Amino acid sequence: MRGVMRLHVRKVNAAMAISQTTSPVNVEIIPALEEQETILANLLELYAHDFSEFIDLKLGADGRFGYEHLPLYWKESSRHSFLIMVNGHLAGFVFVRRGSEISNDTDVWDMAEFFIVRGYRGRGFGTEVAHKIWRNFPGKWEVRVIDRNQKAKEFWRRSTSGFLGERIEPTPFSKGGEGWHVFSLESTHDA
Repeated sequence: MRGVMRLHVRKVNAAMAISQTTSPVNVEIIPALEEQETILANLLELYAHDFSEFIDLKLGADGRFGYEHLPLYWKESSRHSFLIMVNGHLAGFVFVRRGSEISNDTDVWDMAEFFIVRGYRGRGFGTEVAHKIWRNFPGKWEVRVIDRNQKAKEFWRRSTSGFLGERIEPTPFSKGGEGWHVFSLESTHDA
């Protein structure tokens, strides 16, 4: 019986792979409205769950990780939140913030949070979103990655290098006793 289930899964995955390669894909980055705060809060729980593999995040008494800065994305003009949609379905979010978390340079754009739902990873959507964000917010950028998250570090290495047309290496730094890397780049409107 087990073999039949595996065979069935393989057939479903093969069918999905075929439909993914033959169907046009529409990736949208939509500014999140304050009325969509609950949607972002729900997506943030998935993000925090994934991230808890790398840092010590604790669940609150309500069983949620929470994200204290979320309301600020509609109160401070230096913060921008976006929902990612793929073919009309929620696929993640992006939080952009003006100001470096590392150097306190107020002219730097910070990729504060970036999340693609697992089912949409590895298909180029994240890279497409990152490139669109960098084009829409020209200037100096920083993308921070915790050392232990090797997949994210590779993703950002590929995304930044693809965007710039040359390989860039991140700069190591320490924050809160943890090792991190920062990818620094500059974007122009015509990038």
